[in-house]
Amino acid sequence: MRYFTDTHTLFIRGAFRAASTGINGGISRVSTIFNHTIPSGWDHTEPGKELEKIAAGAGLAPTFFGMLTAVPVQQCCVLQYDFVTVFITAGIRREPPESAGTINIIVTSSEGMVDSALLETIMVATEAKAEALAALGLPLSGTPTDAVIAACEGEVKHRYAGRMTDVGHRVRGAILLGIPEAIQRHDSEVQEHQPSFFIFSRFKGEHWVEWTPHNCAYYPCHFKGQSCDFCYCPFYPCGDESLGQWSSGSNGNKVWNCARCTLLHEPENASYLKKFPLALPAEIKAKHKKK
Repeated sequence: MRYFTDTHTLFIRGAFRAASTGINGGISRVSTIFNHTIPSGWDHTEPGKELEKIAAGAGLAPTFFGMLTAVPVQQCCVLQYDFVTVFITAGIRREPPESAGTINIIVTSSEGMVDSALLETIMVATEAKAEALAALGLPLSGTPTDAVIAACEGEVKHRYAGRMTDVGHRVRGAILLGIPEAIQRHDSEVQEHQPSFFIFSRFKGEHWVEWTPHNCAYYPCHFKGQSCDFCYCPFYPCGDESLGQWSSGSNGNKVWNCARCTLLHEPENASYLKKFPLALPAEIKAKHKKK
């Protein structure tokens, strides 16, 4: 899985088995999931055609799930909790229910799930959203136009995704943090050029960390003048043993260790990937060798 944004759209690319409650939803294999910001005064009578137009304009295959929102995608909160990554845009207007905004949630897992677990992930995400809104003192469990997409890749490892499972525990934790963070960004009209990124860390105790390149305490971690646009690599785990290696984690599981990889810290390579976000690691490696 990797994600990137353009001016109005968050794109998430991969080889997903996914379930969507959104426009033209259902359960399917998709190569792209996206969340698109619609302009003020947009004609909402044919949302399905709007999604098709966005996909065609981006040159995407017709295997996608899409969402629409009035929230700028740059106000999205991305939360990574081990193998689970959650994307949230949230706009709450303190007005009558028929115009109360939209909360869109996308959950991705790098570990596969059976279809029933994908559906259970949607349930857990919705419960956590309502719990987060209640904690904020908001008298609603959601808005009339909310949508959730749950997607997974890889070999099936999870048959269940309730809130006490490995999947559900991580989804709930990410959403409880992400909903208030996303609402705060929308309410304060935060102007950022990219989504906010949070990672669940176990360094010196379990806690969430918001990572920003301009406030990183470890910069430069590799070499002077490095690019940190991709501190958290969009190719992770690439499995390329010329860039990293599999190591034993604290729980005995194998984890991909690429601490010494500088491929995307080279400014030229980072710029290339931002210009061509669908480029593969092999393409960037080949370009790098030609220097």
